[in-house]
Amino acid sequence: MTENEIVERESGLHKGLSKAQVVMIGLGGAIGTGLFMGSGIAINYAGPAVVLSYLIASFAAVVMVFSLSEMAVVHPTAGSFGTYAETYLNPWAGFVVRYTYWIAQVIAIGGEAVAAGVYMTYWVPDLPIWVWSLGFAFILLYVNSRSVGDFGTFEYWFAFIKVTAIVLFIILGLGTIFGIGTEPIGFQNLTGLPGGFMPNGWTGVWMGVLIGIFSFVGIEVIAVTSGETRQPEKAIPAALRTMALRLILFYVLALTIVVSFVPWTESGAEVVEQSPFVKVLAYTGIPHAAAIMNFVVISAALSSMNTNIYLCSRMLFSLSRGSYAPKYLGRLSGNGTPVGAILTSGACILVAASVSMLTPLAYNYLFGIAIFGAIVVWMTILVSHLSFRRRHDVSQLPVRMPFFPYVQIAGLVLLGAILLTMAFTDFWSVAWIVGVPWLVLISLAYFVWKRRSLARSARTAANPS
Repeated sequence: MTENEIVERESGLHKGLSKAQVVMIGLGGAIGTGLFMGSGIAINYAGPAVVLSYLIASFAAVVMVFSLSEMAVVHPTAGSFGTYAETYLNPWAGFVVRYTYWIAQVIAIGGEAVAAGVYMTYWVPDLPIWVWSLGFAFILLYVNSRSVGDFGTFEYWFAFIKVTAIVLFIILGLGTIFGIGTEPIGFQNLTGLPGGFMPNGWTGVWMGVLIGIFSFVGIEVIAVTSGETRQPEKAIPAALRTMALRLILFYVLALTIVVSFVPWTESGAEVVEQSPFVKVLAYTGIPHAAAIMNFVVISAALSSMNTNIYLCSRMLFSLSRGSYAPKYLGRLSGNGTPVGAILTSGACILVAASVSMLTPLAYNYLFGIAIFGAIVVWMTILVSHLSFRRRHDVSQLPVRMPFFPYVQIAGLVLLGAILLTMAFTDFWSVAWIVGVPWLVLISLAYFVWKRRSLARSARTAANPS
């Protein structure tokens, strides 16, 4: 099957997203609990040097998303990196990467739902977390079942809330640190505590990179939206340029303020119970500041959930259109939405979210399992891009990744090292325990499907009537 045939089979989705919506959807997908909640775990690992952890993680994220967007502009399709892996590597890679991403996002959304439930205990401590988790999941499934234009509008304003909040948080934090209208706090918390700037050494920084990588998962939504974006050849590059810079600034500046404002021994946590951002505002003495920030981090979690439900449904839609999943998952409603794919993903998300009923460590476990799949997908994107470049005239590409292929190779080495590190750490080893059997299982499923598909084709050829 040719490149154009693979893209054509996924046609039918409505092109209802504008450039502004794509930018905000990208930010919405990447600014979620990884920053507001997961950063507490990263701070516990790295101390003030968490800033270095997120800078290293941002390098891998930027390389991946630039490489992906280069392909997305040439082939705007909902299957995105799944169809690119199928086209430029082989059908097995496309099958595995789409199903792996789908399951990773289902689990991650379950983690986001649990996180949102944890945030709600700030106001309603007596109501079980799982009640909030399931309730939020139902609401966002309804939002995604509407037209893509409605989804884009909803996500635009959801993301706008948290972006605005981060900007105000940075302004407030810098003003307090430098003493604008108040006594300056300074930066003594960065180096003045026992252990200094890097209390757990480079080992702690490296463990913080794991959390940082997960924080940036979702940035790849830009490429997935290309199949439903008006003028993707203009919208995708514009969204890419603005979003990569904004994400780095938001994460690095915001976390610098957190570890400067509150001693890292207080803002870090082994088990996530409260966002370090809420702790910072609780220190300021501003009336209801912590409650306001808690509302913002809930919005962030719901925004990230909303975007990732979109991603899940488009992966299933793409698999169905490629005959790798039941046909009903590839059918579109009257408003151009793959409702069957949304509902099926939703049922699995509810299962993931309900894990919060079994253990208070649900977020941490879901976090570890999902990051394995995400890193495998990112590595596949970079390998696909290496093959993509060999088949195209670079001078004709609308978007070109600089320093090719050195940054791609560096990104692959970095991601591979992170994945290997996870196998030898007590907590993160759960990702390997679940992730490797998953890859084996889904590969077996592919070869069973391929054998049956070939048998059907042979029967059809023998009996054309």
